[in-house]
Amino acid sequence: MRPFRNRLTFIMMTLIGLSMLGAGFTMASMFKQSHIAIQEENMVREINLIQATLDFPSLSGEQKIQYYTEKSRQLEELADARVTFISKDGTVIGDSESNPESMDNHAYREEMVQAQEEGIGSTIRYSSTLGQDMLYVALPVKQGDYDGYIRLSMSLKAVDQGVWQGWLVMGGGLVILFIIAALVSYKVAANLTSPLEKITRVARQITRQDYDARVPIHRKDEIGQLAHAINGMADSLQTQLQTIRDNEDLLQSVLNNMTGGIVMLSHDGNIVLVNRAAEGMLGVKADYVTGKSYRELRQHYELTKLMEEGLEHRNNFREERSLYFPVESIVRLDGVSMVQDDGSYRGMLFLLQDVTDIRRLERMRSEFVANVSHELKTPLAAVKGFAETLLGGGVKDEKTSRSFLQIIYDESERLNRLIRDILELSKIESKRIAMEFSPIHLSTFFESLVEFMRPEAEKKKISLSLHVPEELFMEGDEDKLRQIFTNLLSNAINYTQEGGRVQLMARDMHPNEQGDTVEFIVKDSGLGIPKKDLPRIFERFYRVDKARSRSSGGTGLGLSIVKHLVDLHHGSIKVESELGLGSSFVIEMPLLQEND
Repeated sequence: MRPFRNRLTFIMMTLIGLSMLGAGFTMASMFKQSHIAIQEENMVREINLIQATLDFPSLSGEQKIQYYTEKSRQLEELADARVTFISKDGTVIGDSESNPESMDNHAYREEMVQAQEEGIGSTIRYSSTLGQDMLYVALPVKQGDYDGYIRLSMSLKAVDQGVWQGWLVMGGGLVILFIIAALVSYKVAANLTSPLEKITRVARQITRQDYDARVPIHRKDEIGQLAHAINGMADSLQTQLQTIRDNEDLLQSVLNNMTGGIVMLSHDGNIVLVNRAAEGMLGVKADYVTGKSYRELRQHYELTKLMEEGLEHRNNFREERSLYFPVESIVRLDGVSMVQDDGSYRGMLFLLQDVTDIRRLERMRSEFVANVSHELKTPLAAVKGFAETLLGGGVKDEKTSRSFLQIIYDESERLNRLIRDILELSKIESKRIAMEFSPIHLSTFFESLVEFMRPEAEKKKISLSLHVPEELFMEGDEDKLRQIFTNLLSNAINYTQEGGRVQLMARDMHPNEQGDTVEFIVKDSGLGIPKKDLPRIFERFYRVDKARSRSSGGTGLGLSIVKHLVDLHHGSIKVESELGLGSSFVIEMPLLQEND
């Protein structure tokens, strides 16, 4: 029972002391409140006096801040109070003790809100800087161009000193009981407030997103349970935050690595999201346009028009539009209305897909079909016409009949070459052609090739020369190389006038990043190629001189086949030409082929 008695005695003595202390606090509070009220009235009079005597010139920017900061410091010496000038929106434009530009917005300070609503605002706050309570009084002031507030703040230290003097007047018994109560309060505060302060400090750290903070308390009472609950909450928040961050990183990675563009608009038309692919398609930066209206994409008029219609009608759609910035392209735009489960409208999601290559391939396919049809139609018409003439018995002369038959034969050969080239090109483009690389002695290879082509050159009295180092070897597909240079030499002979010259040269190039390369040049002194035709010279069925190409039996596919075969050798081909001076086809290939 002794411990219980001791505790009961302690509680009773504490209650007695606290009762008397409460009486003292009541008196001190009344004394303090009266002094504070008087101080507030004095500060209001001082603000009114400042308003009546101070000049409020029309200033702006840095001059305005400098002026009111200087005035606030002068007034502090006169009024023995901190003076602050605050604009209507809460921005501090002058303060006697701090730099206004580093101070927070004061629009929602208690005294400011009260001054706006009631005409006079006052509050008491503890200043951690000065370590004491401060009285703040603010009044709205509209004088000349100045429309804002003037606030005075004074320390309550003098009031506290008066309260303390009142305490000294009290009797010795009250002092003794107050000391006992203070000791008891200190002991209780040490046992209660210290852990609570730790818990509060950790809770504030958690609100500032410091989820590593923990309460270092290991007690079994209610405070210990509270500390344990706070730590558990922090663990849960940390786990959930990490999950959210991981999901955000995954989502951001998906968005950044999508080949299609994504633009998300809020319900009011502001850009919420732009991924990396959309940045490239639209020529914009996400950091610049995010948060702004979709009308910032003004360089894409048709696109913004579709976005406007999507936001207005809130329906899904699919359209294709041409963009001309940063490069000309064709984009398929899918608009998706974002509606939540509760029916609320969030905005529009636009998916952008660059279909330029698809449309180009479709156009090339259509052109290819049209060209093939045209190329087949001409020889077929000739064969059919001459055959019908012969079958109808309209030609009696044997010489004429033979010439007709020769035409039929030539056109059928042309058809055969055309079909062969089409099949060859189809196999090459579909990667169905096998490459058989082997070492090739280039001097021997080209000597046999030139000898094969020489009769054709001699018919036109064209000089056909070869310049290939004896020691030069390379790795390649001999049949494909023969096809490449047969096409190039045949073209050079066909488009060179009688008495001209055609040269074939090869040389070992200096090593580069890809290894040693060999350069081939097929040069003629022929008609040359106009500059406007050079970019398209390797397209299928493209002819510079259509009439001459047809008369020579060309199909228009030779150079396209050459380009693809060079690519299969991991090489490159280019053409240099001047009208009337001839053309040079330059091919670079690696000496050694890497295994794919």
